[in-house]
Amino acid sequence: MPKADVSETFQLGAMNHVGVAVPDIDIAIAFYRDVLGAIDITEPEVLAPQGVKYAFVNLPTGQVELIEPYGETSPILKFLERNPKGGQHHVCFEVQDIHVAKSVMETRGMRVLGEPRIGAHGTLVVFLHPADAGGVLIELMETH
Repeated sequence: MPKADVSETFQLGAMNHVGVAVPDIDIAIAFYRDVLGAIDITEPEVLAPQGVKYAFVNLPTGQVELIEPYGETSPILKFLERNPKGGQHHVCFEVQDIHVAKSVMETRGMRVLGEPRIGAHGTLVVFLHPADAGGVLIELMETH
């Protein structure tokens, strides 16, 4: 029996989170807690290699990742220049194997932004260029 081509068997997993860029993470946390009533919000942490400070709003069906720029080269800075109040930055989907996902996406004509690197969940991630994805920055995250 012939072995299936990995691009034919590749499947996108569950939506993991929506990333929201914010100019001030403490104000954003207060909004989700005090206005929207979220009760499970992680303490902010810094992920210096990605240039962000982040916190997760944990909800019954997923997460909202609040991301604030960290450092002078943070990719979030340009986003906030265009959207000073913040806004939806990316959508994250789980994949079984990040290296297979990267290869399949490249085969399908997607521009993958960089090599797999450790993301806020402590697993490998890559991003797909929004110009190739209907204007949406997509993060692919290797399943825990």
